[in-house]
Amino acid sequence: MNEQIDKQVQIEKSLEERLRFERLLSDVSARFIKISPEQLDREIEIALKLVLEFFKVERGGLIKTLHERQAWQVTHVAYVDDQVPRVPAGTILPRAIHPWHYEQLIEKKQVVSFSRLDDLPPEAHVSKQTSFEWGVRSALNIPILIDESADYMIALNSIKDERVWPEEFIPRLRLLGEIFVNAMERRNAERALRKSEQRLDLAAASAEARLWELDLESRVIWTTVKGREYHSIAPGEELTVTEFLGRVHPDDREKLREGVEKAGSGEDFNIEYRVKDATGNFRWVASRGSLFVDSPGNKRLIMGVSIDITESKAKEAQLLEHLEEIERLKLQLEKENIVLREELQQEQSLGKIIGSSEALKYVLFRVGQVATTDATVLILGETGTGKGMVATAVHNLSRRNDRPMITVNCAALPANLIESELFGREKGAFTGAHARQAGRFEVADKGTIFLDEVGELPLELQAKLLRVLQEGEFERLGSAKTVKVDVRVIASTSRDLREEVRAGRFREDLFYRLNVFPVTIPPLRERADDIPELVRFFADKYSRKIGRRIETIPKLAMKALQEYHWPGNVRELEHVIERSVITSYSAVLQLADRLEPVRDQEAAYSLPRELAAMEREHIARVLSETGWKIEGQKGAAKILNLNPSTLRSRIKKLGIKRPSQ
Repeated sequence: MNEQIDKQVQIEKSLEERLRFERLLSDVSARFIKISPEQLDREIEIALKLVLEFFKVERGGLIKTLHERQAWQVTHVAYVDDQVPRVPAGTILPRAIHPWHYEQLIEKKQVVSFSRLDDLPPEAHVSKQTSFEWGVRSALNIPILIDESADYMIALNSIKDERVWPEEFIPRLRLLGEIFVNAMERRNAERALRKSEQRLDLAAASAEARLWELDLESRVIWTTVKGREYHSIAPGEELTVTEFLGRVHPDDREKLREGVEKAGSGEDFNIEYRVKDATGNFRWVASRGSLFVDSPGNKRLIMGVSIDITESKAKEAQLLEHLEEIERLKLQLEKENIVLREELQQEQSLGKIIGSSEALKYVLFRVGQVATTDATVLILGETGTGKGMVATAVHNLSRRNDRPMITVNCAALPANLIESELFGREKGAFTGAHARQAGRFEVADKGTIFLDEVGELPLELQAKLLRVLQEGEFERLGSAKTVKVDVRVIASTSRDLREEVRAGRFREDLFYRLNVFPVTIPPLRERADDIPELVRFFADKYSRKIGRRIETIPKLAMKALQEYHWPGNVRELEHVIERSVITSYSAVLQLADRLEPVRDQEAAYSLPRELAAMEREHIARVLSETGWKIEGQKGAAKILNLNPSTLRSRIKKLGIKRPSQ
């Protein structure tokens, strides 16, 4: 009998607690119905404290995810008294300190509760350690689901005692959390809207803009006070589309009418037209807008903004007049002396090519062979080997050296501009083309054009380049008129063009047109004998530039420089020496970089097979024609303009074998 009485008492006590909690939730909910944004944070903290007092625990808070759900932030927190350890609002809780909690709450959207730390599973050892360090003995964490995402949670912590968390209260606590979160989201949305409205008002005022709306059903136009003042519309006067079109310049009415009809179909409204202002004068106006459908009644509006552009139109007309006036002089100037876009001015003579190795001498011999002709030259070599300097040398030794050599870096120009840069454009050829402009080929007429990294040229422009090489003519962009030019073409590439042809990225006919006279520049690792001269040259150059004096280059440093494989070639060497001069504080050069010698010699000497093959083929052909006679007036060395010993060295290096008899 007593047992039944005790059970009845417990049931009544439980019902009484639930009823008390329901009253608490009801009171809190009522407070949040008409709460102001300024009161919200305080009310959430008060509600949290009431929950703490109900459950007789010491600390509770509202927490949200952030940083792409890789951390939590405490947005609101409450305590039962001043003795409870503080976790201030704004505290960031990285995922790493509660990984198991994160997985359960955010990913699995499950409640996490424990009456004592030992209730946590073994995989929650990190979360267990964090809870211990924070003095938490029991905890209840409830994810708040908004749009199926668990971006918030309510956390209750018991600091002093271990306690049990009745499951029947969890749904009601979740409801309380949803009340908090919905109120916060509503406040944030209202703040964002007010901010947006303030920015719009400020922007419109600062830009002298006039906001307007056109009701497509009634055909009535609403506009701001500035708009009514601009068009001299009296207060209370209705402005219809028909009346407004009567104010528009006759030449612009049809354009404006069509624009309104298209905007009603969903297209953007973007029109410039002339309209009478308050003084009765026509002024230029730019109007921008778009269709808006108001859901109550599906009211269709075109909403937009208008600004006066009369002054900018006048300046634009004046600018166009000036451009027309100087167009003839500009074209003439470009033909005589175009300002190149490259940052480095190339050296102007063979004497500036540093080195005396047999490999470099052979390159200069090839330059001397072709320079005095008008043959197309294709310079092949790795990046940083000095292809631009060799191109300059070919031009300076040619009959065209009194005319400019125009350089075009095909890899640096955007694909959508390279055609205009190479072949020129007519006024209006595309948006922004306010004037006619001569292309690089036209500027280089009677001179030389250097197409650096020609392998980067877009496939669609290669046919146009082929036509220039074959026939010496082209059309400017936006023109049907043929322009004829007399230009000597020098091209360079660090790519294997034969492989590009096989891959379909380079036209085969263009390759053979460019490959009339190939000149192969060996990589720096192939001419290590030139490194001492180059090192001394760069050391002197940057010593003068920086204001230091480098007198000695240690043998060990020079040995390291000569044994390094130099993937960036001469350009990389120059940068290494520049850094070394900067970091050397005495007259002795100290290398700023640790240069490791290459162990895999085959990998170090990676001259492209195609480049070596061309040189091998040329020497083999001359040897065959001379019956393998090397010395003498009719020997191969005389024809190739090489020292016999140099030729023998090249034959051995390139692996050229005499055919068996």
